[in-house]
Amino acid sequence: MTRTENPLARFLIYIALALFTVYNILPFAWTIMSSIKLPKDANARIPRFTFSPTGENYAELWLNMRPEDFAPYGLALVVFIFLLGVVGFSANRIPAPNSLIYMGCILAGVLVAVALPEVVNTAEFYDYLINSVIVTIGTLCVSLTIGALAGYGLARFRHVVSVYILVIALAFRSLPSLALVLPFYYLGQLSGLYDTHILLIFCLVAVNQPFTIWMLRSFFMEIPIEIEEAAMIDGAGRLRSFISVIVPIMWPGIITTGLFTLLLAYNDFLLARILTQINWTLPVGIAQWTGGEDPGHVTLAAAASVSTTLPILVVIIFFQKYLIRGLASGAVKG
Repeated sequence: MTRTENPLARFLIYIALALFTVYNILPFAWTIMSSIKLPKDANARIPRFTFSPTGENYAELWLNMRPEDFAPYGLALVVFIFLLGVVGFSANRIPAPNSLIYMGCILAGVLVAVALPEVVNTAEFYDYLINSVIVTIGTLCVSLTIGALAGYGLARFRHVVSVYILVIALAFRSLPSLALVLPFYYLGQLSGLYDTHILLIFCLVAVNQPFTIWMLRSFFMEIPIEIEEAAMIDGAGRLRSFISVIVPIMWPGIITTGLFTLLLAYNDFLLARILTQINWTLPVGIAQWTGGEDPGHVTLAAAASVSTTLPILVVIIFFQKYLIRGLASGAVKG
């Protein structure tokens, strides 16, 4: 594809891209506006673009205490998030691997999130956030561990059995979630794990593992086998060469796969709704405000949607460099 030098054509392309960007951003922008409106403004027959913004929806969503009482804790939380952002964006200037710095920032954020209810009277929606964090991180760790080992094995040991495994994994992934959720439900009832994080993590791993294996295998296929053979000639075993040589090269691919796995686990609704009764995750928690006749539910649902999106947005911003590098390396062969 050649770059056009025609000014009119370039102008039309930029206009089309701008309109497409606005088309994609408009729904989320409208949700943000609805989240800071009063119910009477959000439910007005004629859409109101001028209104007095309010933070009551977020306070009602997250807190069981007065906002003025939460103000000191909120200020400390904002400062903490700001410092994490500074560390994350300055990772290249810190004498340590960027991946470790990012993982440290995420771990620090998770620890603060878990400890916050001990000092602040949080609402039920905060419990949904903690459940989502536990389930997502658990699914991510198990899926990447199994997927990396399986993808490496299928990429290096090419046999007809490997083809059968890949085809079976693809067929299992193509099944609708509704065909799997009832067996998972009965399994949870028989094992006594119903409404627990462990059951939901195992089921999400089972559903998303074929995708993880296929994607990681494609990245492993791009790494020349001579690299690990050189390490084994120097005395390293296969596992040692995998951990010390292949995994560092594979970090962009692992992070890219991890981000997709994170999105699949974080946004799952069906499995979390059927396999849990009390320990709901964020998508299930939002659903309680998407129906009914209470006009206040519209603004609460909007505030919940914005709050659910922000953590994922922060993670994507931190790892965008690895995401782009991983997608590019997986798309180019040779």
